[in-house]
Amino acid sequence: MKAVFLDRGSFPKSINIIYPDCVTHITEFDNTHPNEVIERIEAADFVLTNKVEVNRAAIESSSTLKLVQVMATGTNNVDKVACEENHVAVQNVDGYSGISVPEHTFSLLLALRRNLTSYLEDVKKGRWAEAEFFCFLDHPIQDLANTTLAIMGNGNLGQKVAKIADAFSMKVIFIEHKNAPLVRPGYTDFEQALKIADVVTLHCPLTDKTKNIISYDEFEIMKSNCVLINTGRGGLVDEIALTDALTNKKIAAAGFDVATQEPMPIDHPLQKLTKLPNFLLTPHVAWASAEAMQSLVDIGMAKIKRFSEKTI
Repeated sequence: MKAVFLDRGSFPKSINIIYPDCVTHITEFDNTHPNEVIERIEAADFVLTNKVEVNRAAIESSSTLKLVQVMATGTNNVDKVACEENHVAVQNVDGYSGISVPEHTFSLLLALRRNLTSYLEDVKKGRWAEAEFFCFLDHPIQDLANTTLAIMGNGNLGQKVAKIADAFSMKVIFIEHKNAPLVRPGYTDFEQALKIADVVTLHCPLTDKTKNIISYDEFEIMKSNCVLINTGRGGLVDEIALTDALTNKKIAAAGFDVATQEPMPIDHPLQKLTKLPNFLLTPHVAWASAEAMQSLVDIGMAKIKRFSEKTI
């Protein structure tokens, strides 16, 4: 079977990809522009993509395509309706970042609560050498212990975040769906959770129901000392509303690893926020520990193998 990897360059060369025996011919492209997809998947049985879009035109152009293997959790870059209509399977990879994403979540949270970046920058500027006492306390430092962490998303990542939070002696609550008619056991009403949370962290998929789930109204009811963490998906938070919330001190701080546009253009709203000491932005790397990436490709190859054994 012929396989084509449209954006192999999105993984470092150090990540070892061992294709299953069913793949007898593999073509790897460093990256693929939208107008190159149709030509490159011609005669392919399997198409692998991390973030390159595989749209309806591409799917309908191929008479051999059997599987689109998304080398990521999200499948929003694939027209799944067109795939179903053309009898093309779509598979994703999940469960690979159960350590990497939660660790990154707490890296952002700890850096913000303890003002690490501000102190690091001040030390580089020589501020410690100028201090009158053995230390200087220009920036407030707050512990995580005995604070309330509200988690949006009760899947593998949300559960791992909760486990780490427990080790920090935080009180953990899970946020019920917005506008839910009933609050399920083990969950807290959406608005009530936002009102009492010292930290809100997002680990849910981006859907029509969750798009901009945190916006102006939500920031109005959140505590002024609240920290918002988004290592989930760009689009879960209204970025213009976030700008307003941070600049007007409606919340204390925010740490983001995702954005609505990736790669992020220089005029993106979050770029301006990086000038603030209470906003941290990383370039969608929460998932990308070496261990997580290797696990991802290993799971992806195993899924291709199982698909082949079942259908071909």
